[in-house]
Amino acid sequence: MLKQIVRVLRDDRGIGVVEMILILVVLIGLVIIFKEQLTNLVNSIFKTITSRSGSI
Repeated sequence: MLKQIVRVLRDDRGIGVVEMILILVVLIGLVIIFKEQLTNLVNSIFKTITSRSGSI
């Protein structure tokens, strides 16, 4: 798995390393900004799954 990631990062075709890093920084920033909303959403989904799994 790690070898594949390194191979993708070294590949000159397609997305460059700088672009990859920028995309990761933006994604991490969005997760940090919306952390509370994401946590509430995931908790709500798991509560729904738990409550509905008891009725099966």
